[in-house]
Amino acid sequence: MTRSRSVVALMALVLAAGAVPVAAQVPPSELARSVDIPFEEFTLDNGLRVVVHTDRKAPVVAVQAWYNVGSKDEPRGRTGFAHLFEHIGLFNPTENLPGGLMEPLRAMGATDWNGTTWYDRTNFFQTVPTSALDQALYMESDRMGAPAGRTQSGAAR
Repeated sequence: MTRSRSVVALMALVLAAGAVPVAAQVPPSELARSVDIPFEEFTLDNGLRVVVHTDRKAPVVAVQAWYNVGSKDEPRGRTGFAHLFEHIGLFNPTENLPGGLMEPLRAMGATDWNGTTWYDRTNFFQTVPTSALDQALYMESDRMGAPAGRTQSGAAR
């Protein structure tokens, strides 16, 4: 048999046999249980829960701050407050960053910064070079504890 006839015969055999076998469907819940992402978790004296996963593939760090407040906390019949407060936290100045966080984030080389709101949480996130981690944490702390117009006690000026 010539080589071209062998290839044609092999192709016909594969097609007749049903081509490539299809893997069995695995339920997403089973797939999720098979994922193992190692992390450390601890709580600071002030109650802040910290979760750290180390991945040294790139010289960047992702910083996220999650607040356990969302649309579930809005008064019945009055919606949009959680999203409004997300935007206030994202775009407004803080006590120590009177111009807001956007320019300092750009200056440090941050990428992918934003905030989101859902039923049970509001979060803010950014990806920064590892050399900017301290500054990013300081900015999150300032957003969390010293929004513009508030004193350290939380009372309006």
